[in-house]
Amino acid sequence: MEKIKKKQWVIKAGAGDRDAIENIAVAIGCSKTLATLIYNRGYKDKASAMAFIEKSQEILHDPFLLNDMGVAVETILSAVENGKRITIYGDYDVDGVTSVSILYLYLKGLGGNVSYYIPSRMSDGYGMSMGAIEALKNDGTQLIITVDTGVTAVEEIKYARELGIDVVVTDHHECADTLPSGVAVINPKRKDSTYPFQSLAGVGVVFKLLCALEKISSNSTITEATRKIAYEYSDLTAIGTIADVMPVIDENRIITALGLHKAEKTNRIGLNSLIQYCRSGEGKAQKTTKAKKISSGFVGFTLAPRINAAGRLYSANTSVELFLANNKSQAEALAEKLCDINKERQTQENNIAESAFNQVESKGYLGKSIMVLDSTDWHHGVVGIVSSRVSDRFGVPSILISFEGNSDPFDPEAIGKGSGRSVGGMNLVNALNSCADLLEKYGGHELAAGLSIKRKNLQLFKERIEKYADECFKENPPVHHLEIDCELDVNALSTELVKEISVLEPYGVANPTPVFYSEGLVINGITPVGMNRHIKLTLGNYKKRITAMLFSKSLQDFEFTYGDEVDIAYNLEINEFNGTETIQLNLKDIRLSQKTLDYESDCEEQYKLIKAGESSFDADFIIPTHKQFEHVFKYLRSCARMGRNQYRYSKLLSDANLNATEDCKVNYVQLKTIVKVFIELNIVSIEELDDFSFTFKFLPSKNKTCLDKSNILKKLKYTYANK
Repeated sequence: MEKIKKKQWVIKAGAGDRDAIENIAVAIGCSKTLATLIYNRGYKDKASAMAFIEKSQEILHDPFLLNDMGVAVETILSAVENGKRITIYGDYDVDGVTSVSILYLYLKGLGGNVSYYIPSRMSDGYGMSMGAIEALKNDGTQLIITVDTGVTAVEEIKYARELGIDVVVTDHHECADTLPSGVAVINPKRKDSTYPFQSLAGVGVVFKLLCALEKISSNSTITEATRKIAYEYSDLTAIGTIADVMPVIDENRIITALGLHKAEKTNRIGLNSLIQYCRSGEGKAQKTTKAKKISSGFVGFTLAPRINAAGRLYSANTSVELFLANNKSQAEALAEKLCDINKERQTQENNIAESAFNQVESKGYLGKSIMVLDSTDWHHGVVGIVSSRVSDRFGVPSILISFEGNSDPFDPEAIGKGSGRSVGGMNLVNALNSCADLLEKYGGHELAAGLSIKRKNLQLFKERIEKYADECFKENPPVHHLEIDCELDVNALSTELVKEISVLEPYGVANPTPVFYSEGLVINGITPVGMNRHIKLTLGNYKKRITAMLFSKSLQDFEFTYGDEVDIAYNLEINEFNGTETIQLNLKDIRLSQKTLDYESDCEEQYKLIKAGESSFDADFIIPTHKQFEHVFKYLRSCARMGRNQYRYSKLLSDANLNATEDCKVNYVQLKTIVKVFIELNIVSIEELDDFSFTFKFLPSKNKTCLDKSNILKKLKYTYANK
């Protein structure tokens, strides 16, 4: 059985910070909880705290500070004026789709002869391709504007120029040493860039291009141009920025805040249809009289997966057409289609995840610094999502490669398409760069990247990138951290508190959704939801019961049961139903309570002392009776009949003793001795997972086993019976 790496909880706010947090709370008149969150984000006095809340410390920078912006604007406006055919060449994820959409809408508004092209993930793979460029040339394209792609397409753009096509590159991915030979290459990550902010999304770079185009085309000030572009396009820019997991600081914080506010009251028919469709339970889109708040979480976990799904399984054009739609019935049909595709994506994702997890266990990947998994039948549009789940589950970088779609997936020349995710401590693009001679194509970010590779190079690639990862983590092995802001008393939870801390929004990288922890809650209810993709828990203490959601976890993978006392880490959310607001906890992690773990450790230490013969306890405390053996056997057998096959000793102790007569009740030492004898005499098939838990199944047998044959019991009786 796989041993999943547990998350290490790191509490940000320590005891030494209390005075500073108290000062912030008094200075700005807020709760200590909100003051703690502000302090944890680096704002440690009244002035900086207020500036963060009011977003007054951020500014939108002059777009002409970006390299090549001037020549890009001149080239594009000239093409529009002269009626040249312009093709926007995008990517198939949310960042790419929103980038294509806002640039298309803007250029159309200027009267441009504009179209767009998004490669197929299945047939074209990642980035630009010679075949696509040749097809665009044959279609009459004279100017290509890349969005969210192109900065590493040196050979492809050279080919486009040879065909007489001008190319303007807008991108935000890591740059190689050599930039493509486009008319302009706009990327804040250029090595020669002096732009004040490097972490724009691809759609953020396009947003800056639109601001520059508007300034020149309308002969306005940059402030007036930016205000107009923000009013028209900040909603889609915010969605692309959040979906691409960009830091929500500096320009991104302003753009995202404006965009989320605009999305709440959007007059964009397609976006509005998708929002309504999701909020009506993916039934028919319904008109609402009250605008509901759009959060970064709603974008990241509800809207973005549906926008992404089309490009993952079929064509990203469906998502673009949704945003370009000007007909309500068409928009509603497209929104429904995206939701249906997303359901299909979820099914495929779960199947691939199960296959990947089994591969990790069966092929000995546990303990490796990176996991490179491959298959002939995984849908390569979904492997990136599953890679995230693999890395999250095991705490190490992972790359999933699919050879699906090849006529012979085992042919040495067969092309595998892969996607990877990393953890802190290893830059994935740098890792792929170290194996560049083995790859057909690759690109991405520090923590996420895509690649193509031939079957004949796969084994060597695995060996080399494993060696690279080993070197990265040699001094500091990867640790699966979960950063937590502070402890909360669940008895003090209120909708007022949740609303108060919402002033920190929008959330994202560098301003994460607050994570809290609470201790000593008992599991009172476990309910599968969403076709067993998620679990709803009822947790409580002696004063209060609360609802908590554990997403992307099935009942089969849930290691806890009714009555377990647990500690939880979670985000807070308000649910509104029929005008009633309730608090929901969205779990980030769940583990046995520290109280339970301490108890287990004490019991285990006592057991080991007795096993070594060093304890002064009497034999009656140590040696189980025949009735106790029989009771535990019957209890485990009844559990097996009900489908349970795993237990922690501490939990079995409380469960087995719950309705037992006094002469059948056992203590921890007796219980563990009973299980050890079952193993020794092969009475029950038991596999110990660690000192504290085991799995079991019953063996078919008609004969009773004599306990007197047990060497364990003989030794205990010899050691303790005469004390």
